[in-house]
Amino acid sequence: MTNIRRASALFLAASIVSLAAGCASTSRQDSTGEYVADTVLTTQVKAALINEPTLRSDEIRVETYRGVVRLSGFVGSTADENTAVAIARGVAGVKSVRYDTRLK
Repeated sequence: MTNIRRASALFLAASIVSLAAGCASTSRQDSTGEYVADTVLTTQVKAALINEPTLRSDEIRVETYRGVVRLSGFVGSTADENTAVAIARGVAGVKSVRYDTRLK
């Protein structure tokens, strides 16, 4: 019976160590917290774009990496592009906005 408990404890300890190592930040990867923050920002920017009736927000992609929002896709005019950039910049937590949109 003690061998089963030792094996279980060893397995549990190994699992915890591997999870902790998997959540650690490296120079090439975001930590779990950074990833979640970026996901929240992406969702907030998408929601703000959807709430703008003058934009075709279904044609604009939003990606976020370390607080920098990247807009890509298609817009109808440069005014639409400027509106999308202004909306993205207006979301709390956005550090900067890069845009790579194309005119239809």
